[in-house]
Amino acid sequence: MRLDCVTLATCLAFGKNQMTTPFRHSAGFGKRIEYWIIGLMLKEGMDVYVPLVDDHAVDAIVRRKDGTIALVQIKARSKTVISGDAALFAAILHESRADYWFVFYSERLDTIWLMTSEEFITEAVQNKTGKNAGLRAIWFNGTRTNKKTGEKIEYVKERFLRYVAHDFSRLAAQG
Repeated sequence: MRLDCVTLATCLAFGKNQMTTPFRHSAGFGKRIEYWIIGLMLKEGMDVYVPLVDDHAVDAIVRRKDGTIALVQIKARSKTVISGDAALFAAILHESRADYWFVFYSERLDTIWLMTSEEFITEAVQNKTGKNAGLRAIWFNGTRTNKKTGEKIEYVKERFLRYVAHDFSRLAAQG
């Protein structure tokens, strides 16, 4: 059987009828997205290595053509999250790290954002109090109401459009 996936939504839809429990889908969603993103990187000719253990918030290691290394953390939100939260990534423990990158993916918006560690720290908010004090969050999407239908529509906030990635050339080139 041949599977051609244009978008992740198409790939996931292919296996949708074969899923027997919603929990299995949600529990494995993040790992499936990690491998999908890594597959995209490999298709671009990048050398990508996957650690056996995720002890240091590293999902992939990229060796660039110049021999330098980039550490990559992949975060994903499924289309089943509540309306308005399609691209909300919260409770992230992170301090500045050299040559460390974040790849964020929203299934509902079918969008990938690529940020360096420093960009993430600059753009994210850091909780000052409460149970998540010290953790960071970033919310790439907003919600607006369609004036004709009254339906709420999620969209990528303009300030984050510069991080939308159509490929991984930025990560591959930086060194």
